[in-house]
Amino acid sequence: MRPFRYSINVTLGGCCDHRAMFADEELFRHVVDWNAELVRGDLGNAIQRLKRESGKGLLVGGVKLPLALAELGLIDEYEFVVQPTLAGHGPTLFAGLSKRVDLRLVSRVEFALRTVRYEPRT
Repeated sequence: MRPFRYSINVTLGGCCDHRAMFADEELFRHVVDWNAELVRGDLGNAIQRLKRESGKGLLVGGVKLPLALAELGLIDEYEFVVQPTLAGHGPTLFAGLSKRVDLRLVSRVEFALRTVRYEPRT
């Protein structure tokens, strides 16, 4: 089964306002290596079907869609690209999540910015 990864740029203060982020070419090349696909219809069934198909892992970003995916327990890996700034505004990650998701550190990738990767604890 191919993994389903959520990846997002976030400030140290937990905001996801892309106007407060830095552009990083190395990071961009890292992210585009993942295969992104459009999902329509029943979200849970569509993601399960995509995960069963052969191919590269799946990648999703954003703020609202990942909340629904986390609620359904469909995210296999969480990747946070931590920007060394405090924006003080913008949406925050997983606001309104109905239950806590404990994460286990999987890896750290050192770019000029920091990427930290986690997966749900089981």
